[in-house]
Amino acid sequence: MRDTYQNPLITRYASKEMAQIFSDDEKFKTWRRLWVALAKSEKELGLNITDEQIKEMEENIDNINYEDAEKFEREFRHDVMAHIHAYGLLCPKAKPIIHLGATSAFVDDNTDIILMDKAFKLIEKKLLKVIKVLSEFALKYKDLPTLGYTHFQPAQLTTVGKRACLWIQDLILDLQDLRYRRENIMLRGVKGTTGTQASFMELFGGDEEKVKELDRLVVEKMGYKKSFPVTGQTYTRKYDFMLLSVLSGIAQSAHKFSNDLRLLQHLREIEEPFEEKQIGSSAMAYKRNPMRSERMAALSRYVIVTLLNASITSSAQWFERTLDDSANRRIVIPEMFLATDAILNLYINIASGLKVNKKVIEKNVMTELPFMATEKILMEAVLKGGDRQELHEAIRVYSLKAAEEVKNGEENRLLDYIQNDQRFKLSQEEIKELVDPIKFTGRAVSQTEEYIKEIVNPILADFKEDVEAKVEV
Repeated sequence: MRDTYQNPLITRYASKEMAQIFSDDEKFKTWRRLWVALAKSEKELGLNITDEQIKEMEENIDNINYEDAEKFEREFRHDVMAHIHAYGLLCPKAKPIIHLGATSAFVDDNTDIILMDKAFKLIEKKLLKVIKVLSEFALKYKDLPTLGYTHFQPAQLTTVGKRACLWIQDLILDLQDLRYRRENIMLRGVKGTTGTQASFMELFGGDEEKVKELDRLVVEKMGYKKSFPVTGQTYTRKYDFMLLSVLSGIAQSAHKFSNDLRLLQHLREIEEPFEEKQIGSSAMAYKRNPMRSERMAALSRYVIVTLLNASITSSAQWFERTLDDSANRRIVIPEMFLATDAILNLYINIASGLKVNKKVIEKNVMTELPFMATEKILMEAVLKGGDRQELHEAIRVYSLKAAEEVKNGEENRLLDYIQNDQRFKLSQEEIKELVDPIKFTGRAVSQTEEYIKEIVNPILADFKEDVEAKVEV
């Protein structure tokens, strides 16, 4: 298929596993499973449906006759009716009762939620993988001091591991959001044409209890516990926005990580993986571009922006439904999941191969740390009998001189100036002890240890099976 457009989410970025979830096979098999669940439930509640009809339907769930369906759709201009008739060709005995009492949204909407739930399960596994990899990274570098940055200006020191905890925490918030949505997921259920269940009231002779039980039975047969209490023809499109917001949250977290990593790679402190024969630039052979992080940012931006479609669709619906949601949702829902899957694939890959350049980090720390340490040096010198005002003025003068030298590309010699000034009465060993970088990191080490032990590890233990499961990256 070189002569037609191919979606790069399928051909380049997302996993085959995620692509299969939103495949035609998965969609139309789910439609048929829903029709079987509806027929079985209607039979249980007394409608004249035979075991033979149900058996015929069950035997043909996986036997999708696409050519027949495509022929019918060209004729009917209606995809659900096309597949009902195609299914009927395979199930001639069951044909009269397929889709009995239902509207198109019965298969469309319930299937969309079921597929999103399956996709969320895969997203959850990959989120856990990233959290596990980053937690191992955080513990490994928990006590490696590094410059903290506010406004991308050097600030107080943190540690490489503590910074990784910021990335982890964002992902855990996303995981909690995802878990909440999955635990409370609702199907549309069996609600009829405008959500009043009028057609089913007709089928069951006005027996409201049977109509309510029908909804419960179908939802249960599909493996779920809840359905929307009320709907129009469709479930509220606000629900799409709520579910897809989880993906936007993950994309936001990933984009933040990719920004941090690209800045760190510019500083040469931490780099994303770079393979032996990888080419960074077609023109500049020496370059080592952070292309994976850049791709992560690009896909994240796509997910974040695409959520706007769901919010507009939710706000633009009329009364019980309009069809202006359909074409939009066919694109938005699968592509947001495919892109998020691709983002997490990249995240796992990058986090698993981060290269930490300790010497560069140390050099950058020692370029700035002497300035930060001056207050501690001043206090120590005063305790040794120095004049606070006199020493403060000396530090001011030396700091300005050292800063100017640093700006001219020279080493920071502030500590040398102080050591050579007899008024401070501090030896080289004493000054070295005073400016030990780890002493300027506050509780960064213990915060990292506590966070991983108390927050991250229990989550990984609760989902051990998912954490250890193999996923395609």
